[in-house]
Amino acid sequence: MQEELDRIADRHALYVLGKPGGQRARLTYFDLSGLDLCGRNFSDAELTGVNLQGARCIGTIFVNAILFGANLAQADLTNAKMSRADLRGASLRGTDLTDCDLFDADLRDGAITQRFDDGDLKPVVIDETAIGPTGGAQPQAGAAHLPVSATEHTNLTGAVMRHCKLARADLRNAVLNGVNLEGADLRGADLRGASLKDAILVNVDMAQTEMAGSAMDGAVTDKIAGKPVTQLDRPIDQLLGLHQRFVISLGSDGEPLNISFYDIRTAGPLAGRQLTGLRASGTIFAGMDLRGIELQGAQLEGADLRACNLSSADLRGANLRGARLDYANLKDANLGALLLSDGRLLPIRLEGAKLCHAILRRAQLQHADIRSADLTRADFTDAALDEADFTDSLFHETAGFPR
Repeated sequence: MQEELDRIADRHALYVLGKPGGQRARLTYFDLSGLDLCGRNFSDAELTGVNLQGARCIGTIFVNAILFGANLAQADLTNAKMSRADLRGASLRGTDLTDCDLFDADLRDGAITQRFDDGDLKPVVIDETAIGPTGGAQPQAGAAHLPVSATEHTNLTGAVMRHCKLARADLRNAVLNGVNLEGADLRGADLRGASLKDAILVNVDMAQTEMAGSAMDGAVTDKIAGKPVTQLDRPIDQLLGLHQRFVISLGSDGEPLNISFYDIRTAGPLAGRQLTGLRASGTIFAGMDLRGIELQGAQLEGADLRACNLSSADLRGANLRGARLDYANLKDANLGALLLSDGRLLPIRLEGAKLCHAILRRAQLQHADIRSADLTRADFTDAALDEADFTDSLFHETAGFPR
C-alpha cells in the first residue's frame, strides 16, 4: 500500500540525515508500480530490480541509489535527482525524464540473472504489458530486468546528463531536446532517429555512435560551428594580448578585437582574461572555462555561451541580447550596471536570452534588462535583483526568485 511505502520513505529520510529511528530503504525486487514517490529522498537506497512502472517520481531524489535492473517504464521522473545512480540494465521505455539530473549516472548494459535447477544463470525479464498500482509495496518474484535497449522512445527533454555513461545505449527515436550531455560517454550508442535539437554535446565520446536520421538543429558539438580562428589575420593569442593592452592602457596602446561569429573554443584558456569591450556577437564559446573573465561592456549579442563556467565573471553593461546561456554557471558573477564616466549607468542587456538551467546564485543583477528571457529552471538563489526588469520573461520552476 501507499501508506507502507510512505513509512519506509520516512525512515529512510531519517537515515539520510543520520537521525535516530532512521533505516536504509531496501526495496530490492519490490513492486511499487503506479505508486507516488514525488519529492521523497531515496539517496543511497537499495532498489535493485524494483518495479516503478508508471510510478510518480516527480522531484524524487535518487542520488547514489542502486537501481540496477529497475523497471522505470512509463514512470514520471520529471525533475528527479539521479546523480551517480546505478541504472545499469534499467528499463526506461516511455519514461519521462524531463529536466532529470543524471550527472555521472551509469546507464550501461546490465542484467539480473537467476540460477536455475540445472545450475545455469539466465537473465530475468520483466513484463511491461500493464501499468497500475498493485495494492501494496510488495516484493515481486522474478522481477525487473530489461537491458538498456529498452530505452527506445524515452523522453529525456531538458535532462542534465553531464558525464553520463551511455556506452552502447539504445536511444533510437528518443527525445533528447535541450539535453546537456557534456562529457558523456556515447561510444557505440544507437541514436538513430533521435531528436537532439538544442542539445549540448561538447567533449562527448561518440566513437561508433549511430546517428542516422537524428535531428540536430541548434545542437552544439565539438565541431567548429562558426568561422575558425585560423582565418584571423594574426594568431588569436596575439590578438587577445593586444586587446588586453588596449584595455589596460585606456586605448593608448594595443588594439581592440572583433571576433564576431568566430568559434573561439580553440583559442586556449580565457579564464581571468581582461577583455573589456570585446566585440563577439554570435561568437561560439560553448563549454569554455571563463571563470573570472572581465567582459564589461562587451558586445555578445547572440553569442553561444551554453554550459560555460562564468563564475565570478564581470559582465557589467555587456550586451547579451538573444545570447544562449543554457546551463551556464554564473555563480557570483557581476551582471549589474556599468558606471560610465559621465555618471550614467549602462545596464546589462539580456532581452530574449535563454538561461535554462543557468546557475545565478549570488549573482549581481541590479538594473539588469532581462525582458522576454527564458528562465526555465534557472537558479537565482541569493541573487541581487534590485530594479531588474523581467517583463514578459518565462518562469517555469525558477528557483530562488522572489514572486
